[in-house]
Amino acid sequence: MTEIAAQTQTALTRLVADRQTKGRVPGVVGAVARAGSLAWSHGAGSADLEAPGVPPTADSQFLIASQSKTLTAVAIMALRDEGKLSLDDTVEQLIPESKHEGITVRQMLSHASGMQREPVGDVWDVMKFPDRAELVAGWNEAERVGKPHHRFHYSNLVFSLLGEIVARLDGRSWYDAIKARILDPLEMRRTTVGMDGGPAAVGYYVPPFSDVPVREQLLALGSMDACGGLASTAEDLAKWAMFVADPVDEVLSKDTLDEMCQVQIMADTDRWQLAFGLGFMLLRRGDRIFVGHDGGMPGHITSTFVHRPSGTAGIALQSSTSAPAPSALATDLIIKVLEDDPLPAEPWVPGTTVPPELAGVLGTWFSEGSPFVFSVKGGRLQAKSPAAAEHLAPAVFDRVSEDVYRTVSGRETGELLRITRDADGVPVKLHWATYLCTREPLAFGEHLG
Repeated sequence: MTEIAAQTQTALTRLVADRQTKGRVPGVVGAVARAGSLAWSHGAGSADLEAPGVPPTADSQFLIASQSKTLTAVAIMALRDEGKLSLDDTVEQLIPESKHEGITVRQMLSHASGMQREPVGDVWDVMKFPDRAELVAGWNEAERVGKPHHRFHYSNLVFSLLGEIVARLDGRSWYDAIKARILDPLEMRRTTVGMDGGPAAVGYYVPPFSDVPVREQLLALGSMDACGGLASTAEDLAKWAMFVADPVDEVLSKDTLDEMCQVQIMADTDRWQLAFGLGFMLLRRGDRIFVGHDGGMPGHITSTFVHRPSGTAGIALQSSTSAPAPSALATDLIIKVLEDDPLPAEPWVPGTTVPPELAGVLGTWFSEGSPFVFSVKGGRLQAKSPAAAEHLAPAVFDRVSEDVYRTVSGRETGELLRITRDADGVPVKLHWATYLCTREPLAFGEHLG
């Protein structure tokens, strides 16, 4: 366990206690993970009101509900990386019985398909949820209530169907697929469909006009498990969050996880504080972006969010249908740690060599009248404008062939850098993304005069 300073732990404990008291939540667990593991956790209230005063712990299961969607999304992306589907594939290509045409996997992952929110049949009224056959039949009856990509529209129906796609392409049930692909490799042993019978928090509804909680029933979601059927613990969710911060190839490559965290659609078009990537919520607070998801089931309101640049995660588990916003607590915990007890900076490590072909390239070049400093770190060429914000990473280049480099990250990712030399082999100009770079600042076309 990565230690957090005692003073910061006290402040974190107060945050959890405050949320439990003001939110009138029977039981709350707050947790922080960083540097690859669970670093702190605290339970407040009672795990079960029939045994009052015994708080839930990091090993207490809660229903994590829609956090299940992030695991479904990772399974879909793994299938994509294996060549079993494309993000541009349509539902009818993967589920031939589908009568809705042109809905792509990308639209489904980002809640941009325009399909209705829930399966047909008023499932949250009658508390009867479809099996796999009923799900597909109901999909065909469901409405497309909006145009694709026109606006964000959250859909449990769509993610349930993504679970069906996982099952068909993987040749096993959705849960068996994510267990083999995600849960077992990450050793998330207490992440199950519904409660596993071990230590758990009982879910309650706390009425607005009394302080007498009502015990909520546990539901079996059937084919909707892929959108919200999982239960988990803070200990398991810490492992999941650390994977989101620093993926392992056995589950999903870093490049693909990065792709999932790119904005696909803005959910909050007024303040731009919430967007969706491919299966992940992207929540902005101040200058920081947090990646994760909320979850809500009768009796359980939960959240896990990760600040990927620092590898820090916050987890909020609450045993009340009417609990306060879980993402606020999860991100409050992260922010408190980042501001009061950040991990020390990685020590600077000197390089060992400068590739000889780059020796004449280093230093300042000017493009469009502005300077860019080209340097070498760890044997790789990189470039950054002196005026760029400190938080922006430099462009990094990989050699393609003699005097040709590809930008692999940062500004102009994907574009080529070409070096032109004089008869003596001295670099005299660069072309980066086709733009001319010279040693002296020039107006456009001045070199042609």
